[in-house]
Amino acid sequence: MTFLSGFIALVGPPNVGKSTLLNRILGKKIAIVSPKPQTTRNRITGIYHEKDCQMVFMDTPGIHKTQTPLHKSMVNSAQSAFKEVDLLVLMIEMLHPRPPEIPMILNYIRKSKKSSFLVINKIDKGPKEKLLPVIAAYNETHFFKSIIPISALTGDGVERLLGELKSMLSEGPAFFPADVQTDQTESFLVAEIIREKIFLHTRQELPYSSAVTVEHLEEVPKKKLVLITAKIHVESDSQKGILIGQGGKMIKHIGQAARQDLESFFGNHVFVELLVRVDKNWSRDPRTLRRLGY
Repeated sequence: MTFLSGFIALVGPPNVGKSTLLNRILGKKIAIVSPKPQTTRNRITGIYHEKDCQMVFMDTPGIHKTQTPLHKSMVNSAQSAFKEVDLLVLMIEMLHPRPPEIPMILNYIRKSKKSSFLVINKIDKGPKEKLLPVIAAYNETHFFKSIIPISALTGDGVERLLGELKSMLSEGPAFFPADVQTDQTESFLVAEIIREKIFLHTRQELPYSSAVTVEHLEEVPKKKLVLITAKIHVESDSQKGILIGQGGKMIKHIGQAARQDLESFFGNHVFVELLVRVDKNWSRDPRTLRRLGY
């Protein structure tokens, strides 16, 4: 039997559903999601397996105009994926098909000279009649092997997308064992789950001014327990106060929400201790960014 394999980048503007699609493809949550743009900061690898093929997906940060060293790091991470993969999947939204970042992204695709697909996501959010002019407009660019409408949320169209991608794979080896769905470390995934809860439960600039590092992660098999200590980094004392909340209410709420996901992830009881540290203007300091994993 011929075995097919390849690397595929999910690229596009912020908040179009790249992480939701990756989770849908894998049938497991490995990428955090929130309604806020620019939730994804690092490239996240997800491995999809079939008997005769393996697709290695890269979920990339949303491409946008950079404002800070953190934003530049995020966009650089996405840009580098154009060079490292075999296939590109550009994602847009049906109801917002031409965000301002599109000309820049199309230019990256043109320069990459890689086979590319256009995925029109969130078709569950409006009437299907909206699709036809979007498909017609992008057909005129002659950039894409195929244009595929989907709903990453419901799964509509995802099987077709996988079939189209598989048809473009080359003969090659399996890069990962069949039981591996991501190459991210447990500490990275734990930090991302906690950061997701910050995005979901806090407002204004706080989600964008926070980062998470895992200080301690210990599995205690005899007690079916996982012990986690994580540090949330913010940029000012006022942000620290908001994050902790009156009487520690907010930090407790975030910890409880994270614990539920972490217990599902580990399949064991989890104890989470969250600490808050002020790192002044960390998102603008290249050295601190490197220390925090960006």
